[in-house]
Amino acid sequence: MVRLYTNDLSVSYDERLIVKNLSIQIPDKKITTIIGSNGGGKSTLLKALTRIIPHQSGTVVLDGKQISTENTKILARKMAILPQTPESPSGLTVGELVSYGRFPYQKGFGRLTKRDYEVIDWALDVTGTVDFKYRPVDSLSGGQRQRVWIAMALAQETEYIFLDEPTTYLDMAHQLEVLELLQQLNKEQGRTIIMVLHDLNHAARFADFLIAMKDGQIVKAGTCEEVINKEVLKQVFHIDAVIGRDPYTNKPICITYNLLKGENKHEETYNAIPTLIGASD
Repeated sequence: MVRLYTNDLSVSYDERLIVKNLSIQIPDKKITTIIGSNGGGKSTLLKALTRIIPHQSGTVVLDGKQISTENTKILARKMAILPQTPESPSGLTVGELVSYGRFPYQKGFGRLTKRDYEVIDWALDVTGTVDFKYRPVDSLSGGQRQRVWIAMALAQETEYIFLDEPTTYLDMAHQLEVLELLQQLNKEQGRTIIMVLHDLNHAARFADFLIAMKDGQIVKAGTCEEVINKEVLKQVFHIDAVIGRDPYTNKPICITYNLLKGENKHEETYNAIPTLIGASD
C-alpha cells in the first residue's frame, strides 16, 4: 500500500535545481531511509515531502491529495518533522516542549485539554523521558534531547514521522538508542518513518526501504540488498566498497572502502546501474 508519493518532482534553491523530476513511492508503515553524498538532495527531498519548502514542478501526493493545497493543521495531524539541529527557546522544560506537539489540535485560545495532557504523558512514557518532564531541555544530553524531540513528534499523533539526520552529534550508544526507538515506534505502532542518514550501516540495519540519491536524482531505490552493494555505492559515493554481512541482522554492511580513481571509471559505473523507482508493500 502506498499513500505518499511524488511525481516528476523538481525543487530549486535560488534558481539552482536541486531535485530533478523525481518520482518515488514511500511504503506505508515501513522505515524508509534516504542516503547519498553531501549536496545530493536528501534533505531537500525530505523538506519538499513535508511542504517545508515549495516545489517548482511536479506533485507530492498524500492520501490522494496534493500537499501543496492541503490545510496546514490537517497536514500537521498527518506529518511531523524533526530538522537536523532542532532548537528550543532557552529555559523551556521538557513537558513544555512536548506540549507543542498538540498545536494542530488546539482551538480558540489554545489551552491544553485533558486529552492533550494524556497524550503528552503517553509520549513522554513511550520515549523514556517522563523523568525529565520538569527539567530544562538545555540540561539534557544529546541522546536525551533527541528522544524529547521525538516525544514532541509523537504528541502530534501523526502517522508519518520525518527525521533529518537524527543521529548527528550523538555518540555510538545514543545513535543506536534513537534508531531502536524509531524502529520500536514503527513495529509496535505502525508509524511510517522517513529519515535521512549518513551512516550506511545504520541505514541498512534499520531501513525496510532505501533511497540512494546523487545530484538530485535517484540512483537506486529498493531493499537493503538492492541498494547496499558495490555498484550502487560506486555511483553514489565514488567508492570501491567491500560488502559483508551484519552478524546481528544478516543484512549487508560496508566493511571498508577505497576512493575510486579517475572519472572514466565513475561514468562507466553509472551506465551499468539500472534504476528502480517505486515501492510496493
